[in-house]
Amino acid sequence: MSFAEVDLFGVYVAPISLMMVASWLVLIPLRRMMDHFVLLRHVWHPALFVLSVYMIILSSIVLIVAR
Repeated sequence: MSFAEVDLFGVYVAPISLMMVASWLVLIPLRRMMDHFVLLRHVWHPALFVLSVYMIILSSIVLIVAR
């Protein structure tokens, strides 16, 4: 797949923005699971940890789409 603009209801959207939304949608259940198992309490900086997990998910999606 090429990284060309995506037509979304007549509006051209950059593909990275759709990937960001997709990674955010993947992060929501992961964060709820981390809250359920109280994993964020064992992390030094929970917000920084969640941001890094988001970036890992986003970069994985970009690499999968670029393949």
